[in-house]
Amino acid sequence: MRFIDEAKVRVIAGNGGDGAVSFRREKYIPKGGPDGGDGGRGASIFLEGSHDVQTLVDFRYLREYRGEDGQPGRGSQCNGRAGEDLVLKIPLGTIVRSEDGEIEEEILREGQMVLVAKGGKGGLGNLHFKSSTRQTPRIFLPGEPGEERELELELKLLSHVGLVGFPNAGKSTLLRALTKARPKVADYPFTTLTPQLGVFENGQVSFTIADIPGLIEGAHQGRGLGIQFLRHISRAAFLLFVVAFDRNLRLERAYYALLNEIRSYDYKLLNRPRLLCVNKADLLEQESEDAELFQEEWKAFSLKHPEAFLISAKRQHGLDALTSRIEVELLKVPASMVS
Repeated sequence: MRFIDEAKVRVIAGNGGDGAVSFRREKYIPKGGPDGGDGGRGASIFLEGSHDVQTLVDFRYLREYRGEDGQPGRGSQCNGRAGEDLVLKIPLGTIVRSEDGEIEEEILREGQMVLVAKGGKGGLGNLHFKSSTRQTPRIFLPGEPGEERELELELKLLSHVGLVGFPNAGKSTLLRALTKARPKVADYPFTTLTPQLGVFENGQVSFTIADIPGLIEGAHQGRGLGIQFLRHISRAAFLLFVVAFDRNLRLERAYYALLNEIRSYDYKLLNRPRLLCVNKADLLEQESEDAELFQEEWKAFSLKHPEAFLISAKRQHGLDALTSRIEVELLKVPASMVS
């Protein structure tokens, strides 16, 4: 399934049914009077938050949604049937905007319902227009038209932890090691092309982790894939920066380059709680020309950043200490940010 996080849709609520003009006609009752029923209400259109939907892909290919019209009234005071309301399931984290870009609602909870187009009222039948001076009214009211609107939908994933790193830092491997998510893993950059979600569980605690495509320097200016998906860590309660040993990019430079990209995109994100981990620790143990260089680099980096965690997502080394610290840090985050 393609990951789609933006869509424009038109919603058209159902029209109300017309009222009826009818007169009672029964044997021995030649002048029974008006008995026209009311028209039914047109269907309204709602958006409902659902864990079962992960993307806005359905709204990309089907862009118009129309509610059922109410049925017209009939004789014998029979009212027309109301149109059945249309409920559209959308992923949690979706922002609903009006055509002019104003935010109307944010769907953050399972089962949260938002009315986006109200159905038209049914018209009145001639029964309502009877009076002492009007015994045979031939007046009725037509049903009102349903509301018609253009909406913009934007998805920002809800997660407790957002992974931030350059391509090939091992974020996807880390996500696989901590959760049941199975993102693509390979030995080349940009194997992650769309955001991925996974849930860490150890029997006592659980939290959601979001992985976005790797950033590159200049991402905030539109370079690479990162800027397109940075919005998906904007709701993360906690940021986990992932840097890795690389002969072409020193740890110190990689970390501060990531901080700069986040700051340039939205400086407020740097106020979020964050941790730093250095991945690919298994490279320190290999017999290679780079191993000694990496060891010296780690010594210098750990002196400057003693809070950094040294891990190997590939071999699952150091992950228990990392997740324990994440659990502790999440306890400090306001409940409103992790609901």
